[in-house]
Amino acid sequence: MLANRDPLFLTGVTFPPEYPASPETLVKLTVYDAKDKSQESSSFLGSATFSVGDLLRAKDQRLALNLRSSDGVCAAGTVVVSRLKMGEMEEVDVDHITTDIPAQKCPLVCESASHSCIDRENSPLTGPVFKNPVCKVYRFQTVDSKWMLVREQMEECTLSFSIPKQLLSLYIQEDMRRVQELRELGELSPHWDNLRKEVMTRYGGIISSYQETLAELDKMTVSGPGPSFKPSCCKAQKSLEFIPINLHTQRMRVTCPRKADAFYDIVTVGAPAAHFQGFKCGGLQRLLSRYEADKKSFSTAYQCIYYSPEHTAKAQEVLSAMSLLQPLISSLADQLLQAAQEHSTPGLRDALKNLSDKTEQFVHTLNDELVKSALLALHAARPGYVSKNQKQNQMQAGQHQGHLHQGLSANPGSGHNQSPVQSLPGHSPASESTAVCNNVEGSQTATRGEGGTLPLKRQDSIPHHKEYDEEEWDRVWASVAKSLNCVIAMVDKLQEEDNSKQEPIPEQQLADVITSHNPGDWREQLCPLVTRLKECVMEVVERAKRAMTFVLLQEAACSIPQGLLLQQRRDVVFSQALAALACGFVMRLYAGMEDKGFLKQLHLVGLVAQFESLLSTYSEEIGMLEDMEVGISDLHRVMFKITEAKTDELTDLQPLVCGRRDHFTVEVPLPRLAFQTLPEEIKEGKPLRVFPVLFNVGINEQQTIAERFGDISLQERINQKNFEILEAYYKSLSEKVPLECLPCFQTQTDLKELLETLGQNVVTKKRKNVEILWLAGTICRRLNGIRFTSCKSAKDRTSMSVTLEQCALLRDEHQLSKDYFIRALDCMRSRLTQGDVGQWDDPEAGTVAENKPASRHFYPIALLLVSSHLLVVWLILSLVFLLAKYQ
Repeated sequence: MLANRDPLFLTGVTFPPEYPASPETLVKLTVYDAKDKSQESSSFLGSATFSVGDLLRAKDQRLALNLRSSDGVCAAGTVVVSRLKMGEMEEVDVDHITTDIPAQKCPLVCESASHSCIDRENSPLTGPVFKNPVCKVYRFQTVDSKWMLVREQMEECTLSFSIPKQLLSLYIQEDMRRVQELRELGELSPHWDNLRKEVMTRYGGIISSYQETLAELDKMTVSGPGPSFKPSCCKAQKSLEFIPINLHTQRMRVTCPRKADAFYDIVTVGAPAAHFQGFKCGGLQRLLSRYEADKKSFSTAYQCIYYSPEHTAKAQEVLSAMSLLQPLISSLADQLLQAAQEHSTPGLRDALKNLSDKTEQFVHTLNDELVKSALLALHAARPGYVSKNQKQNQMQAGQHQGHLHQGLSANPGSGHNQSPVQSLPGHSPASESTAVCNNVEGSQTATRGEGGTLPLKRQDSIPHHKEYDEEEWDRVWASVAKSLNCVIAMVDKLQEEDNSKQEPIPEQQLADVITSHNPGDWREQLCPLVTRLKECVMEVVERAKRAMTFVLLQEAACSIPQGLLLQQRRDVVFSQALAALACGFVMRLYAGMEDKGFLKQLHLVGLVAQFESLLSTYSEEIGMLEDMEVGISDLHRVMFKITEAKTDELTDLQPLVCGRRDHFTVEVPLPRLAFQTLPEEIKEGKPLRVFPVLFNVGINEQQTIAERFGDISLQERINQKNFEILEAYYKSLSEKVPLECLPCFQTQTDLKELLETLGQNVVTKKRKNVEILWLAGTICRRLNGIRFTSCKSAKDRTSMSVTLEQCALLRDEHQLSKDYFIRALDCMRSRLTQGDVGQWDDPEAGTVAENKPASRHFYPIALLLVSSHLLVVWLILSLVFLLAKYQ
C-alpha cells in the first residue's frame, strides 16, 4: 500500500484445474517492494512457504508466517493467510481487519478462490463460455455495524473469438452465394455485363480478405485453446479487427446477514469500432449518410438504376424469406405425403394447415411492386431489348392506337404448358380446378370461352404495369395459390371418403374436378398435385431471385467501391457488437435459469440490452461513437434461440450463429437437464428478441473541450433516440408481463417515474450529465436487462464507472456504511484489485489514471522557444488542457 509503513497486502489465490489443491499442496508467497511502479522496478523483501494442510489444521484456519530473506536469516515482516468460505459471516469481533489507523487500511480479506472459481469454470453452464476467473473478496461494514462479504469475479469470454470466426464464415458463404447468383442472372447486355464483372471482382476481393483473416484466427487456436480476449494494444491489428476489445464479464456477489445473497453482473468491452480502418473521415453513421446522399450521382455516372435503401432492404428481405420458406414448403409437402401414406386423417389435417400457412406467407412476400419492376428492369437489360421493343411497337401500332408502349413478349420456354386460366389469381377452386388440376394430371384440356381464351381478371393487389407484360409473372405467381387450392380440394375429398367409410360415395362436384387412379391410395392421388405445387414454388423462387439479385446488382454497381468498403466496416463493427451481446445474453440466461418470472419475460417480450458508452464527442472518438451507434442498432437484426445440446461435452455447449447479414440467429445450447426446466415456448424453439439501447455521456477532459468549443448534437440525438426505444420496450413489457416478474430492489422508486426522470435528463442541456447513465443503468437492472459498459478500450473510464456503480449498489441495496464508501471505492479501484500487467498481457490493462504522467500535454519547451508565436500557442493550449483537467 502506498504511503503506509504497515501495509496490508491482500489477494486471492486460484488453483488451476490441471493442478488441483490437496492438503499436501505447498504454497510459496514472495513479497517485493515496488520502488517505481511506472518503471516496474522492485526489490525482493522475503518469502514464506506453507501447505494447504497446515492452513486447514490451524486454529480458525489462519496462519501467521514470517517472511524470510533469501539467506533465510533476516525477518522482513509477517504474512497472515486465512481461509474464507462464502456465506460464513462474522457479526462481531472482526476488528482484526483494521488497526489503530483505519483510514489507512483496506477492508479486504484474503480468499483461496480455488473452491469457487474452479467449480464455475468446470460447470456445464459456464465452462464453455467463461474462463480464467480472477476473484477478489472484500468485507465491508453496514450501517447497523454488521459485516457484508463482497466478492468480485472477473472472467474472460471465449465468445470473443468464436462468434467473430463464425460470422466470418457466414459472410464468406453469403458473398460467395451472391457471386453465384450474379453468374446465374444469365446473358446481359455489354454495359450490364461489365458492371456485373466489376461487382464480382469486388466481392472476390472481400472474400479473399475475409478468408485470410479467418485463417489467421484459426492459426491462433490450432496448437491450443488460444487467447480469450483482445488487449487494447492490438486494437488496430488487421487480423484481429473483428474481435472485440477487452471483452470481460464481472460479477459482484454480496452476502449479508439475515438476507439472501445477491449478485450483479456487467459486461465490459471496448467500443465496437473499426480501429484498423481509422476515423479520418468519421464513423459509420456519418459515412452512411454521406453515401446515401451521393448514391444518386453515382447511379448517373455508372448508368444504372437508383434504388433507395428501403428498396435494397426489401430485396434482401425477399431473398432471405425465399431461402427460408422454399425448403420449408418442400419439407411440409413431404410431410403431407407421409401422412397420406399412413392414412392419418389428423396428421393430414395438421400437415395441410402448416403447408397452407407457409404457402400463403410465401405468396404474400412476393406480392410486391418491387419484384415486378425488377423483372422489367432485368428484361430491359437483356441483349437486343431495344430492337425487340421497337419491333413489337411497330407490329402492334395499328391495333392499339394512342399507346406508346406495349407489353414485352414473354421469355421463350417459360410456362408454355400452362393455360391462360392459370394467370387468374384469387379464383375459387370450384371455378378453376377443372382447368388447373386436369393440367396436373397431364391433360391439356382447358375450358375456354368465346374466341378460345378466357378473359383475364387481375387481383387488385397486383398493380398493372403499363410497360411490361405482367401476364407471364402473374401466371407463375398465381399458379402457386392455384396448386395449393388443388391440394386442399383433394385432401377435402379424401377426408370425406374416409368419413363415409363403407357408405356409397355420393356424387359431388369435386368428383368432376379431380380424377383419382385409386380411391384407396391417398398418396398416389396427392403426389401429382404436391409435385406440381413444389414445381410452381421453385419456378417462382428462381424468377424472383434473379429479379432481386438484379436490384442488389444496381446497389453494388452504383456504390463501387464506397458501398462495399462501408459494408466491410459495418461487418467489422457488427462482429464486435454481436460477440459482446452474445456474451451478455449467455451470462444473463445462466443467472436466470431458476427465475420463472425472468423466463416468462424472455419468451413473451424479450430482454433489453443497455450499452453505456463513455466516449467523448471530440476528435477520433466521434468516429468511434458513430461506428458504435450503427453497430448497436444493427443488433436489432439478431434473434436468440435456446436448444438442447447433443451431449454435455463443453464443445457441444458453445453458442452457434446462423443466418445472413439481414438476420442472424444465435443458438445457445443447454445441457439436457437444464433444458428440460425451461418453459415449453422456449423449448419449442421460439425466437427470443433482444432490444439494444445505447446511452452515451462523455466524461473525460476531451468532452469538456467538446462541450465548450465543439458539438455534442451526436450524443444528444443518440440518447433521445434510444430513450424512445427503452420507453417503448417498457410499455410492451407492462402490457404482457406482470410487474411481479421483475426483480425487487430496496429502492422503491417506480419504474415509470424513473423513465420520466430519464426523459427529462435526456432533453436537459447539462454538461457531463452522468445522471443519464445512472438512471439508464438502474432501469436496465430493474427490467432484468443486460448491462454493458464501454469506453475506448474498456480500461480506465470503464473501470471507474463499474466500481462506482458497484459501490452505489452496496450503499443503496445493502446499507453500506458511509464511512466505508470511499474506502470501498479506493479498494476496488486499486491496481491490485483490477489485475496486474502480467495477468492481462496489456501494459495498460487494470491501471488507473494515477499511472499516467500528469503533464503529458506539456510539449518540450526547448522546441517551442524557437518561435515566440509557438510559445504563445503552447501557453494557450496548456491553459485549455489545465482548465479541462481540473474542471
